[in-house]
Amino acid sequence: MSRAFVFPGQGSQAVGMGRELSLAFAEARHVFQEVDEALKQNLSALMFEGPEDQLTLTENAQPALMAMSMAVVRVLEGQGKLDLAAKASFVAGHSLGEYSALAAAGTFSLADTARLLKLRGQSMQKAVPVGVGAMAALLGSEYEQATEIAAEAAQGEVCEAANDNGAGQVVVSGHKAAVERAMKIAAEKGVKRAVLLPVSAPFHCALMQPAADAMAEALANVTMAAPKVALVANVVASAVTDPEIIRDLLVKQVTGTVRWREGVLYMKDQGVTQLVELGAGKVLGGLAKRIDKELAGVSVGTPADIETFLASL
Repeated sequence: MSRAFVFPGQGSQAVGMGRELSLAFAEARHVFQEVDEALKQNLSALMFEGPEDQLTLTENAQPALMAMSMAVVRVLEGQGKLDLAAKASFVAGHSLGEYSALAAAGTFSLADTARLLKLRGQSMQKAVPVGVGAMAALLGSEYEQATEIAAEAAQGEVCEAANDNGAGQVVVSGHKAAVERAMKIAAEKGVKRAVLLPVSAPFHCALMQPAADAMAEALANVTMAAPKVALVANVVASAVTDPEIIRDLLVKQVTGTVRWREGVLYMKDQGVTQLVELGAGKVLGGLAKRIDKELAGVSVGTPADIETFLASL
């Protein structure tokens, strides 16, 4: 069986995440402690106990989700002697999950990844004043149709396809009025449902350029190694291993489309049969089979999940 390890993005966070792992495994405790120290913040307490509104803040959710994913990775490596390079053909992550994937593959240190994601969250939040932007999921729309709807809705403002999640779920992002026009046009074109998303900023569109500039500066000053396993990058939906190319793609990713569906299909074309989601929630594991029915998806985020997964290797 050829597998890829995939890492969840924003929206998968939940109060209580990581608590069970921390109680069960020293490897997980060490990850949470190192992230807390890197950020000079008790992020683990926020993860374990809330409050939810603080955990949901972009600047907290992004490093928290990475910490959760890396706790799972370190437990698999420590308890199951998992060698990522031997057991995975690729790594990939959804938006911020790309940083988790790169930390797992050894491109970034854990502390640097935490600091980069804290900055990424803060920069994305500051890029657009609250209430100016919005995001909406077009359910039952394929990517080509969604890009046409977004272009028609723009009318001089920004409206772009932000996430192609697959299984007829495409997210558009941009100015609030333009996104609302896109929802109306989608209904007229027979799209099953358009849902405004409860997000604090319009991610993955041109309005995020100030955040992309901030990340370009930060990434230029961070040590990067070639990943032990090739990364299937969001913005090109294909494999990359050169740290300089990865650096450039991480900057472009802030304003670019998350081409998740295409990335998953690329991995399948390369022989991958199983996507293993490491971290919080079950979003990507659930999407796998909906993107291609021949793919198996499994989500590993609890001590019980870890035991089951290690037994399957």
